[in-house]
Parts: sequence; structure tokens; C-alpha cells
Amino acid sequence: MFFDALTMACIADELRATVMGGRVQQALLPDPLSVGLEIYAGHRRHCLLASAHAETGRLVLAGDKLRRGSDTETGLLVLLRKYLRGSMLSAIEQPPFERILRLTFDHPEWGPNVLAIEIMGRHSNVILIGAGNRVLDAVKRVGSRVSAARPILPGQTYTPPPPQSKLAPADLTEYRMQQMLAGSEPGAQLWQVLVAGLKGISPLLAREIACRAVGHPRVTAGQVERPARLCETVSEMLTPLESGRWQPSVVLEEGRVVAYAPYPVSHRGQSEPVQSMSEAIERYTSAVADVDPYAGARRPVRQAIAEARAHLTRRREALERQLDQADGSDRLREWGKWLLTYAHTITPGQTELVADIGDGELLHIPIDPDRSPAENAQAYFSGYRKGQRAGEGGPSRLEEVDLALRDLEQLETDLDLAASRPEIDLVREALAEAGYLRSGIKRTPAAAHSGPLSATSPDGLTILVGRNSRQNDDVTFRRAEGDDWWFHAHGVPGAHVLVRAGNRDLPPATIRRAAELAAYFSRLRAEAQAQVDYTRRRHVRRIPGAAPGLVTYSREQTIRVEPRGPDSEP
Repeated sequence: MFFDALTMACIADELRATVMGGRVQQALLPDPLSVGLEIYAGHRRHCLLASAHAETGRLVLAGDKLRRGSDTETGLLVLLRKYLRGSMLSAIEQPPFERILRLTFDHPEWGPNVLAIEIMGRHSNVILIGAGNRVLDAVKRVGSRVSAARPILPGQTYTPPPPQSKLAPADLTEYRMQQMLAGSEPGAQLWQVLVAGLKGISPLLAREIACRAVGHPRVTAGQVERPARLCETVSEMLTPLESGRWQPSVVLEEGRVVAYAPYPVSHRGQSEPVQSMSEAIERYTSAVADVDPYAGARRPVRQAIAEARAHLTRRREALERQLDQADGSDRLREWGKWLLTYAHTITPGQTELVADIGDGELLHIPIDPDRSPAENAQAYFSGYRKGQRAGEGGPSRLEEVDLALRDLEQLETDLDLAASRPEIDLVREALAEAGYLRSGIKRTPAAAHSGPLSATSPDGLTILVGRNSRQNDDVTFRRAEGDDWWFHAHGVPGAHVLVRAGNRDLPPATIRRAAELAAYFSRLRAEAQAQVDYTRRRHVRRIPGAAPGLVTYSREQTIRVEPRGPDSEP
């Protein structure tokens, strides 16, 4: 994706110039992953769109009136209308070199609330934050079992994404640039070194810096002869952060918009200036939708996946509450026992028993004054038994829900990678079989169940790429031998990639090419670089009870590569 920290800074300045101080007239959800606000400012209405889609996440002032999406009033929509409608946009803040914007809205009744927009690829989110820095709701709820360090759930304290452990461009010196270049991997391209070493530098910006400083976007780090010139170029590219003199543009290739940036792009295609950053982003987003002839077929499937995920997330939250209740039930049994022990000391109307349980430790037990001591004890014993029942089988049910959510993640990736209508229909069939769509779905003809992609490595070895769940299962458990090499993007849904090499070790060039394909055919396709694990096929196992293609593996090694497809240039 092209929405980077510099783009966010440009959008922030655009919002300050147009809607700062404006009043929110309406809040809506154009789709399950987007929030829309109609803001009246400067004697006209503006439409603000914040989208958390993995591929087209964005924050823009939309040129057209926003569509209302589903008529169903979700909890998030109710909260947006309660806390933001009628409020005034009073502050716009961006953490330095981050793809995050915090919009503060002052409401005459509810006070200040914040809408945090995080445009970070598959981690994108739009979060409503209320008093005490507490999360009210978000377009993507993230449970503690998904992210223990940063759950995004109603009632939880909002924690911003951790800052990048990279050098701030303002602290860049010629000496530090020389260190970055000298410490890079052999053959690493300059743009990769810049992305890995500097905060807020996206692949597009890094290639532009390389082109302007050295003359080519894909020059290697070892070919840089003038680090000082490179430092100057970095500083020049970031000047608009202080001056506010942005130059929004789109990049055209064969008449089609293929990228956007807050500066003229010189290293690819034809750069065309536009009036605003929002216009540039909208033109790109529209072009992406127009290029996809199956956008209409994907939309209802994506909606079904979003609804299924929301249902499973609610179910998981309920199970977690039950398990918490079960964890606390032992205390209820203890209270019941102490109430019976001290029943003779309890007087009518007493609301609390303070019991000495030894070693000077006092236990404070609430008492219902309308009940006898025995009735109070029985109520606690009943609560204990209820908690125990709630906890029975809870961990296994929670594991089932987590597996179902993992399956949905894979199906969503299958949908993103689908290159034909039959492949989209396969995702619909899988959703129907799992009970997320109505029965009676017309089955895709067997001929449409195509085989995996086949490619040849630089060393002449065969590489097989599964592009959906069924192909993944086929590649790994039907076509592979135990000594073949197996690749998968680290920690995200994606393709199973197989290299047939018998009992031989793989040449480095083949490892890199297989890893590039595994990264490309995964949720990490739009990232600058991706981690890919690889191991022998014999170390890969199916997950019992999971959908086809979900596996565990061990004894893996890891490599970091740029995602590159079958037709990418070397």
C-alpha cells in the first residue's frame, strides 16, 4: 500500500485547512471496516472517510457523498452517533513518522472523544476512544488472545501501536548513513536499507530517494558512493513536514493510476499533479476497483466473512467471560463455607461478615440482609456450581472458536488472491460448508478446482504454490515428499509453497525465490518486506479439527524478503 507516514502528514494538513473546527452532522458505516463522518465546516459539508481495509486502508475527504452501507445499527454505529454527532473537531495529532492520526471531537454533553485512525496494512483499524482513554469500540475488535500486548476491546485502556525501533530521519548524519550501508546484507538494495533503518520511510519513498540521490531506484547499497548526497535527499523529501508545501500526485502507467504520493514521483510511470492528497488517493482506489473485474462478486463474500468474524468474536468474548467467572468461582465456595462457620455470629440486617481466617488475615464477605446466613451461603455455593459448569469444556470451545477465526482469515486471504470467478465461488462454497452462508449455494464445477501454480527457481528447481485452502492442502499433503522444502509467510494466512529437492539442501537463490512467492501469495503482499519460514515437509502437521490448509510446523528457519509475484522483475 502507498499510504505511508508522509501521506498521513499531508492528509493531516489537508484536514486542518478544511474541516478543523467543523461540526459533525452525521456518522455512518459505509462498510464493516470503514467509518464515515459528515462534517460541516467553511459553509459547506465535507465527507470524511476512514477505512481499515488491509489493501486500501485510507483517510480521505471523499469527493462524493458517502453511501450508508448496511441499515443495521451496530454497536459501533450507535456509539459514533452518540459521542460524535453534534461534536466539533478540535484537534488533529499525528505521532512523528507514524501512520496514525488522532482526531479529537468535543461534544457539548459528553466532552472530548477521540477517533484514532491507524492505517497499517492488515493491522489497520479505526478506534473510538472515550473518557479515561478507554476504548468504546472499533471496526476491528482485537482480543487479548490475539494480541496480549495490545487488545482493542470495549472498556480496555487504549494503547497506541509501539513506536518503530528505527532512526528518526531528523537524526540522520553522514556517519550514521555509512553505518547503515555497511551493516546491510550483501546485495541488499538501497531502498530496502532505507526502509529497514529509518522511521516513516515507505518502499515508494525509499525508491524515490534512491532514484533522486543515485540515479536508479534499485541500486544496491554497495553502489552508493556519496552517502552525504543521500542524506541531503532524505532531508529534501521530508521538507514539506515543516513547510507544508505538499505536491500531491498520481502515477500513471498505460493511462491507469498505479500509485499516489504527496510529492512528484520520478522513478516509475508518468507523474501527474492533482489538487489534493484525498483526490490522489481516491483516484487510485477507484482505479484498483475498476481493474478488478470481480469486485462485485467479491463484495458479498467479503461481507459474509466480516459478519462471521463479528459473530465469532462476540462468542469468544462470551467464552472468555465464562472462563473468568469459573476462575473466580472458588472464592464463592470459600465465602459460603465461612458464612456457615460464622453463622451464629451474624445478626439480622448485617450486610458484611468480617471473618478472621488465620494469621491475622481478614476476609470481607458481602451479605444479603434479606436472607438468612444459610440462604446466603447456599447462594454462594450456587454461584460456585454455575461457574464450574460455565468452565467445563470452556478451553476446548475457545480453541474451536480460535480455529474458526483462523480459517476465516485464510478464506479472506483466498478471496483477496482469487484471480477468477470460480476461485471466488470456492470461497463462497467454503463459507457455506462452514455454516456462514445459506445452504443451497450452487457448487463450482470440478474443472474450476485448478491445481497449484508452478514456477521454476533460478537453479531450475520446481516450485509449487497453493493459492487457496484446498490447493494448500493438496500441495502439502498429497504432492509433497517428506524431504521436500516447505515455505509459508510467518504468522499470517497465505500460500503453502513447496520446493522439490529430494534430500538436498536448497541453493540460496532458490530459497529466496520460494520465500518471495510465499510472501507475495499471503496477507503480507503489500508490505515492503516479509518474514517467511521454511522447513522440511515432514515437520508440517495438520491441526486436528481445523479446516483444510491450517497447519503447525517446527524446526523452521526464517528469511526476510520482498514479496514478489511470478512475473516480477529480478
